[in-house]
Amino acid sequence: MKGSRRLWILIAALVISAGLLPSSPLRAASKQMLTGEVGDAMCGRKHMPGEGTPAECTRTCVAHGSKYALVVNDKIHALETTDKGGLATLSQLAGKNATVTGNVTGDSIEVSSAVAAK
Repeated sequence: MKGSRRLWILIAALVISAGLLPSSPLRAASKQMLTGEVGDAMCGRKHMPGEGTPAECTRTCVAHGSKYALVVNDKIHALETTDKGGLATLSQLAGKNATVTGNVTGDSIEVSSAVAAK
């Protein structure tokens, strides 16, 4: 009986502590400002030969289902926006350095603004 009570206490402790995991700083979105090159999630900075300029390649890949991305050093952040104006802005910034502000979660950014980098 004592063994099973300890087991239930252990299970209860695990369930309670598991409830705290979603608030972990590794998972929580945080508003940040990042500067890098606007590309696409498939190519990153290494665009396909024969696809034109980096901007043209990025737009072609996005038209075929890839997402716009911000490449910061070697890290690729997928850019999430549902705003048509936001998509138009990203299209204009394709192949250029830009500063993007938004909520960063893992490898994606929910874009609140994007401007050409200074």
